[in-house]
Amino acid sequence: MADRILVTRSSMPPFEEYMEEIRPLWESHWITNMGEKHAALEEALKAYLGTEEICLFSNGHLALELLLEALEIRGEVITTPFTFASTTWAILRAGCTPVFCDIDPVRFTLDPAKLEALITERTAAILPVHVYGNLCDTEAIDAIAEKHGLRVIYDAAHAFGVEKDGRGAGTFGDAAMFSFHATKVFHTIEGGAVCFRDPSYADRLFRIKNFGIQENETYSVGGNAKMNEFQAAMGLCNLRHLEEEIDKRKQVFELYGELLSGVPGLRVPRVPEGIRPNYAYYPVVFDPETFGEDRDSVAARLNAEGIFPRKYFWPCTNSFAFLKNIKEQPGVPLAESLDPALFDPSKTPVAERISSRVLTIPIYAGLSAENVRRIAGIILRK
Repeated sequence: MADRILVTRSSMPPFEEYMEEIRPLWESHWITNMGEKHAALEEALKAYLGTEEICLFSNGHLALELLLEALEIRGEVITTPFTFASTTWAILRAGCTPVFCDIDPVRFTLDPAKLEALITERTAAILPVHVYGNLCDTEAIDAIAEKHGLRVIYDAAHAFGVEKDGRGAGTFGDAAMFSFHATKVFHTIEGGAVCFRDPSYADRLFRIKNFGIQENETYSVGGNAKMNEFQAAMGLCNLRHLEEEIDKRKQVFELYGELLSGVPGLRVPRVPEGIRPNYAYYPVVFDPETFGEDRDSVAARLNAEGIFPRKYFWPCTNSFAFLKNIKEQPGVPLAESLDPALFDPSKTPVAERISSRVLTIPIYAGLSAENVRRIAGIILRK
């Protein structure tokens, strides 16, 4: 296992630092239910992300699913199929109908030019995804949403620390969800958050993640999605080292760029003007006709050398075979009302094409220049 190079590796603070951070928990015995570490992390994240309001969760998926529930989103939600399954599952589990919009072939994010044609009287919200840390065309999406009176909820799982013209990813739309999973640039082991502006969201989100308990000791229906103190403590430690983490990722990103840019049949990422990136992923898109080899073959050769990239995202979430029998799936509210024709990848051809050609190759702070060169050399058959 030690010799394997995975697509990413969790960042970890110094062991002694984390031990000191959690020492007070042994003294107080307060290890969950919005303790001191939880409160401290909320304030630190609000300052770092530039958001007016934030609510922490046990993981990003529940943050998104319960956000849809808290905002009483009902009906159709326009989203992208080029994402992790969690985005689509959150929509379905919240009792909504996903409507899939194709993606921009450069950003890999929801294409605003194809968005408006999908809006109907049943549309309740738009749920775009900032893919690989590439920010959506937020201006265009927000303008369309305002025109039609729709809420915009951004899945910003990949975009922690990303800024556009000095504005943080968590400040766009009505709300934005971040994932703090261990594989992310910033993590709390597991965890997530919702950023928002409207202070009325705060009470709704708090109640729904905490069993529906209200201040007057009455109840509404809710669940349990609280972040515990050990998670929050890890977040406080990791936040202190985040800029160093991002800088090390930048070095890996730029070296890959030197080695792989300009190769016929390969498309590698570039940082757009005005964007402060987080270097979360390094997606390479293979054109098999020009490169002479397809994505799957390259992945297999890397695997044979103990290197494990990821076909991310593949397949698109509107092409899972079992969704053709969506009416029979357990755990999907209102499943009987869903039309299996919703899940048709031919309606999102750009997403389908990119999904079949993209490979995210290893990138993390501790990846040595020697291994970056080795990975690039294997891809280029050198």
